[in-house]
Parts: sequence; C-alpha cells; structure tokens
Amino acid sequence: MAIGKVWLVGAGPGDPSLVTLRGKRVLEIADVVLHDALSHPGLLEFCRQAEIVNVGKRYGERSPPQEVITNLLLQYAKAGKSVVRLKGGDPFTFARGAEEALALVEAGIPFEIVPGVSSPVAASAYAGISFTHRDLSSSVTFITGSDKEGQQWSPDAWHKLATATDTICVLMGMRRIEEICEAIITGGRSPDEPVAVIQWGARPEQRVVTGQLSNIAEQVRKQGVSNPAVIVVGKVVELREQLAWFDTRPLFGKRVLVPRPPEQAAKTAQSIRDRAAEPVLFSAIEIHPPPDVTALEHAARAAKNYDWVLFTSANGVDCFFRTLGALRLDARAFGGAKVGVIGPKTAVSLAAHGIQADLVADEYIGESLAEALLAGGKVGRVLIPRALEAREALPELLRQRGVHVDVVPAYTTVKASAEKRQELLDLLEHQVDVVLFTSSSTVLALTDLLGARAAELTRRLTLAAIGPVTARTAAEQGLNVDVTASVYTVDGLLDALELHFSRAS
Repeated sequence: MAIGKVWLVGAGPGDPSLVTLRGKRVLEIADVVLHDALSHPGLLEFCRQAEIVNVGKRYGERSPPQEVITNLLLQYAKAGKSVVRLKGGDPFTFARGAEEALALVEAGIPFEIVPGVSSPVAASAYAGISFTHRDLSSSVTFITGSDKEGQQWSPDAWHKLATATDTICVLMGMRRIEEICEAIITGGRSPDEPVAVIQWGARPEQRVVTGQLSNIAEQVRKQGVSNPAVIVVGKVVELREQLAWFDTRPLFGKRVLVPRPPEQAAKTAQSIRDRAAEPVLFSAIEIHPPPDVTALEHAARAAKNYDWVLFTSANGVDCFFRTLGALRLDARAFGGAKVGVIGPKTAVSLAAHGIQADLVADEYIGESLAEALLAGGKVGRVLIPRALEAREALPELLRQRGVHVDVVPAYTTVKASAEKRQELLDLLEHQVDVVLFTSSSTVLALTDLLGARAAELTRRLTLAAIGPVTARTAAEQGLNVDVTASVYTVDGLLDALELHFSRAS
C-alpha cells in the first residue's frame, strides 16, 4: 500500500474566511481531517469527503494527549490516507506543529506546512490594536503564559521581559494574569501602562476589555473573561479608541437563524459572517425533485421550442440543468429561446451553466419579470420551470395578455419533520437574536413547526423578511416582521438589518 501524506494546516484565528486558499484546497481533497478546539467549525464545510476527527485540547477538560494525536497522524498516513491536521492560528506559532512534523520525519511520512494567520496578530487587528506604530512601538514580544508541561515561567523571566520591547503579547496567560501583571510592573513597567485582553478574537463572540497593568486582572475576573484570550501590554492599546472597527459594526455578535435549505445556507452564512454576526443554520426546508419528473424531462427536451424560458429562483436553474445533465443535454438545448430571470443572484446561477440572461427583472418578484417581458413586445410561448408551491402571479399576468404559458415543477420544498421542533425551540429561546426569512416557504416551514405559539415564541426576536411578499406571508401567519428589505436579496436584507440596528443603538 502506498504511503499517504500529512498537511499541517493553519486554520487562522477564528473567522473561517481568513484561512488561506492553500488551506481550503487541501481540506477539499483530504481523506481525514484532525481538527483542534480553536479551529472554526465552518472550515469543516470545505471537506467534501473527509472523515472528521475532533482532537481538540482544552485546559481542564478531558481531551486526547499529544501522543495520541501524533499516533493518529502516523496511522492514517501509513494507511495511505491524505491527512489534514487543522490547527488554530498558525501551526508553527505556539502550537505543536513542529513536534508533529518531527514525528512525521522520523516515520518517513511526507508532509507539508500550510501557514495560517497567527491568532494574536489577527485578534489584535480585529480589536483595532496595532502591535507596532512609528510613534508608539517599534518592537513586540510574543510569549506564552506557560512553558512545557504546564510549568510556569519564573518571575525573573517576566522581569527581564518587562522592558525588553515596547509591546508585549501574552498568549494563554489568563490563569496567571495577576502574577504576570505584577511581575511586569516589578520589572520596570508603569502600573498605568495600557493593557487589553482580547477573548475569541476575530469571531462574533469577541470580547475586548481594556485597562491598566494595575487593574486589568480585576476587570477581566469580574467580567468572566477567560481563555482563549491574548493579553496585549503597551501604549498601542490606546489606538483602539479610534481604530475599533469589528466589534462596533451594527450586527456584531448577533446570532442570526438561517432556516434555508443546506445547499443555500452556506453562502448565506458567509454573508452573515462578513457582517461580524454569527449564522445559526437550521434546515427548515429541503429541496427535493418534484413528485413526477416526467413533465420536467419533457420540458427540458422541448426548451428550444419556446420563445422564452423564465427562471424565478436559483433553485429552479440548478434543478433544470440537473435534469438536462441526466438527459445528456446541456445549454444547447435552449436553441434560440431567450432566458429571463428574477434578480441578479438567479442570473449568476444561470451564468454558471453557460447562459447569460437576456432579461433580468428590476424588482425581484414575478410581477416585475412579467412587466419587463411584456414591455419588449409580443410574446408567444413561455416555459417557467419553478417550485411546485410557487405563487401564480407571474403565469397569470402573462396569460391575461394572451401569452401561452407552460408551468413545470422543477422541484418541491419539503418542510422539516416534527422531530426537529424541539431543536428549533431551543434555538429560538436561547441561541438566536434574529430570524432571517428569505422566502415565504421558510416562513411557512417555521410556523408549521411552531404551531399556534409561533408569534409568542418569536416575539423577543428581530424578524427580517427579504421582501414584501415574504413579509406578507409572515403577517398572515401572525408574525410581527421588524425589517423588510427594499432590495430583495440576502445582501439587501442584511443591509436593512444593519440600518435597523444602527437606528436602535
């Protein structure tokens, strides 16, 4: 059996979008991924085929010893596997990456190091603190709060460190923060020296506490701040007053429920993270083939016989082209037919299959697409592949104007089973601040699970609808919608949410 290979991959500091392109690539091809406790769960979404093994080590919790982790790397690689060891931050910066690499060398197993954004560097940047500044600091020291096997650095070591550089950054020092601050003061730093403690840097859970060497320990104890955190000592901490940018954003720290199908939830989740919020995924609906695919297959073969083919969602596009593929057809099946879509997102999905939309509705609703189509002159035959449960506004408007319209179910939305009700109740009660309704079907799926208490159970939450149609559906179900987007896309909805929370602050 051929021997495998190991990649030691830096997961970065928290936000999964900060992983390197190389790191993402090897996660996609890995057979096995061994991840630690500080790597963001969102990174595992890149794993297309891998066996996932949690080997996270956290102080005070039962976790695998390093010897066990190293042996797992060797065993999987000797079995011919492509193995990723996913480590928070950078694998060679205050991690055990070098020890693991040496074990691989000794065993004759090929390996590769994929650097990551170092956690302290990113945490300070996301807190608005620059380690160096021409007027404030020209040097920085990084040090861990304890040395090998948990033995603590001696007071003499901290005394020597105290004035060696302008900025000091201490990793995993929270258990001994009182002793560390006292030793730095004894070593020559002023008790008034600015200090920041940054917990869960570069994540929506980020917390930053600032103070002075003389009082920072008391402040963080009172506020319950603990590891994972970094301690930054130096005048550069004062920059935060002007440079804080991440935790001052309108959606920072908000937990946003995304009740979308799994295929779409990942993209929405990244858009939410881009706003410094935390997505909470819940599959309230799933996309399934229609009960009878015969009509869809017939329509796919006959697409070239229509003047226009209209798509009202990205799901419709993907399901139609999936059917074309099953019939061993491709974009050429459209022949001379023109293609129209609702909204730019649907146009992007269409372009991914090799077709540029001839018409994109100005407003992302069926009525707008119908008006735009009819404004172009006489229309003969139109095909609309769409959801089985879709609104009738688009085909009805076209038929009223004498257009021959064939509506074909391309997919159906299936609501979550009753078994998921308790999971949803727990999320609404304890774990989310906002519910993101991206379609009427997501509204109906959630209210179906919640039953008669839907309005009561969502009253404390901010409910956001992607457009007036979805908002109207929510109102019909007794829900009070707080935010309705004027641009009917996920980004438009998130813009509206940011404006809502900006006004509320």
